Amino acid sequence: MKKFPYSSAVGSLLYAMVCTRPDIAHFIGVVCLHVGMGKSELVGYTDADMAGDIDSRKSTLGYLMTFVERAISWQSRFQKCIALSTIEAEYVAVTEDCKEMLWLQMFLQELSLKQERYVLHCDSQSAIHLCKNPTFHSRS
Repeated sequence: MKKFPYSSAVGSLLYAMVCTRPDIAHFIGVVCLHVGMGKSELVGYTDADMAGDIDSRKSTLGYLMTFVERAISWQSRFQKCIALSTIEAEYVAVTEDCKEMLWLQMFLQELSLKQERYVLHCDSQSAIHLCKNPTFHSRS
């Protein structure tokens, strides 16, 4: 492996998997997760807009999950509910990101990959405050 760049070797394995050997997909996934030299922490980034779709007035949520400083999961889609405020749209996005993070935590544990810590980044101070101080509101 010292003669070949690691990413090139993984790319060759991915090509072989897609073209001829789908049975090695699990093992290639494990190899790909070990490529980084950074901290083994699961980090999430989340954001949402307010009523981005003009017709349905639904907000768009998006998140990106990284492990060992590599993107492993991402999504951008309309929210299932119609948010009445920016804080509500951001809070729904944070909730969806937390659900994905919990699933990834369990998945990485099944692969025997220990995470040092879990971090979620959000740019909405209101949503962060609501997450830290959960009080009952009719819309939360």
